[in-house]
Amino acid sequence: MERSDHGSNTEGDSVMDVDHCSEDQEKEEEEEDPFLKFADYARSELLSLEGDPNGDDEGSAGLGWSWIVSRILKTCIAYSSGVTPAILLSELSQAWSEQRRVGAPKKRLELTDHLKKNHRRTKPPNTVTIDSIYEKNFLSLNSVLEAVIVDAFVLPGTNIHMLTLGDYWSSNVIDLYLHRRFYDLAGLQNGILKRGREIFLTGCYLRTATVGTGHPRLLPTEYLVILLDENQDDDAMLLGAHFCSDSFSSISLDAVNGGVSYSLYARIENIESAEIQGRFGILKRKQITLVDGDGVKLKFFLWGEQTLLANLFRVGSMLALDKPYVASSVDCDIETSEGLCLEYGSETQLYLVPYIQHEEQVCVTLTPNRRHGSRPLGSYNPSQDLKFSQVSLPRDSQGTIDFSNYPFRSFVVDLRNKMTGISLYGVVTDIIKEDNDQETVFSLRIADTSGEIWTKLHFTRFWSLGRVSLGHTVFISGLTCTMSKQKRLEVLWFENGIGASFINLSCLPALINSSCLHKLSQLSDISDQINYAQVCRVWLDPSEYYYVNTRFSHSLCGHFVNKMSDRLVECSFCRTISDASVVRTFHLKITLADKGTSTKVLAWCTGQTAMDLLQISPDEFYELPEEEQVMYPSSLENERFMVALVNCTRDGCMIDGLSPDNSISWEITRAYKCE
Repeated sequence: MERSDHGSNTEGDSVMDVDHCSEDQEKEEEEEDPFLKFADYARSELLSLEGDPNGDDEGSAGLGWSWIVSRILKTCIAYSSGVTPAILLSELSQAWSEQRRVGAPKKRLELTDHLKKNHRRTKPPNTVTIDSIYEKNFLSLNSVLEAVIVDAFVLPGTNIHMLTLGDYWSSNVIDLYLHRRFYDLAGLQNGILKRGREIFLTGCYLRTATVGTGHPRLLPTEYLVILLDENQDDDAMLLGAHFCSDSFSSISLDAVNGGVSYSLYARIENIESAEIQGRFGILKRKQITLVDGDGVKLKFFLWGEQTLLANLFRVGSMLALDKPYVASSVDCDIETSEGLCLEYGSETQLYLVPYIQHEEQVCVTLTPNRRHGSRPLGSYNPSQDLKFSQVSLPRDSQGTIDFSNYPFRSFVVDLRNKMTGISLYGVVTDIIKEDNDQETVFSLRIADTSGEIWTKLHFTRFWSLGRVSLGHTVFISGLTCTMSKQKRLEVLWFENGIGASFINLSCLPALINSSCLHKLSQLSDISDQINYAQVCRVWLDPSEYYYVNTRFSHSLCGHFVNKMSDRLVECSFCRTISDASVVRTFHLKITLADKGTSTKVLAWCTGQTAMDLLQISPDEFYELPEEEQVMYPSSLENERFMVALVNCTRDGCMIDGLSPDNSISWEITRAYKCE
């Protein structure tokens, strides 16, 4: 598994507690991270374009700190060779304009602007925008469209009903072929499916545009729910006249068998998923518990592909069912105390009064402390001479507040129970693979200038974030704070969660290729008290110290593997035993020198960074004769590189399994050769 090494040497906590940094540490880190400094500058530039330098105006809603950082990092990933302030500001401005629906057709813009004033609900899971459909030319079956009918018409010479749909976030509109089960609702005079009506739909197939055939269109779907607003007179009259005469207690199977149909109105109390063994294999089922105005409960079942409809529902919303199929529990082979249940039949129409989230006012400072950002949320001293502004953040029925659009950076010290949509920017101080047979979970400790905290990272199958190690600066979004059974704060992250992302800034190629995102330092000025990656221009000095070894690493996480047998290996990081998914890589230790100050630093690296320094692949090096491997360091003399360095020690100590050498404090995370 390993090649013998070649070297020359002329010289010899508790799991979820929040730990707060001392004032001394804060003073050491007073010099601001260049990346964060640019993010603040970019946000101020966008706000100045809006004519709202403080971000108080309603038009700046959504321009949160997390959104700015995410867009900058996405641009850095797209432009790996480097970015300039002009590129970043242009991309941010364009993305923000698209989010604000600039350039939308006038008729749709006026309509959605009018409706959006009362739009305060949270997007359903899997929601996509019409713009994203055009961009990707793709729509998955379980995607949800939250749409507004811009126009309703019949194709000339046919009886085919069409709806032109827009949404609140897109500049495009898209046409939908209406399914025939909804034709009775689409009469051009009195139909409810008319201009200005909001709908949810899912289970859509996309008819993509081909050359000469116009725009993409949505093919008919049976899974459409019409939204109602109890504050609108027409909708209130519809609910009162059509859905309030029947109750769950009035349902009679005998009457149903005699041809009687019901129109019911109830609150969604619970939604559960299940898989049952059917006659032809496994069948998916959604069980929706409904409670009517008398407090009587009844089950509403969705089967097979119908389960897509559950993506449109939310606990707390009111559901109106016109002509639901009423079945006996015995006939459905389901045990219910009510003796009967409801199903989505061929004549069933669904109307939804969405649950409207509460708004909670959270006090934040307009001029937050640079090291701490805002004060601990909800607490401040009114006697202090500070300007405060009220920021409205959505709160769900369980009291969880969504911080996705929070205007300032969130710090560890800010974290509280029942917070979601949190983003953290900090340095990795430890990572542990959890013992869990049911799922893949890692505990990662992240530190910022206010303290450090453990976060639990949940993956659907395997670790998928590439190589992450001590000292690396990361940005994590989509975090949720909860209280454990032991009454301790837990910070959770789910790989497929809403708004979830994890980006390792220390390993981004664009970091050292973009002067606006780093500060160029001399080797003599680097400090182990600075947490972000420090960029230096250096020379290689292999005559001082040089060591290279070809080893195997786990392709998923980039960490070294240990040989278990002829075929099996164990990853030092994932603790995963595998006979595949390994690649040959370098373990390189080399002296970096600054000729201007005579400063020398011993550092190590692996993976792509080692390949960039050695200018040869691990496989090519492995195939070289041993004498050529011994002589190879001489070819590196006086080679000049730009490198990103991170301190890979924790309180002066190494963490087992995360670094291959306890004697070296610096890791080179990126490098490129200076011409």
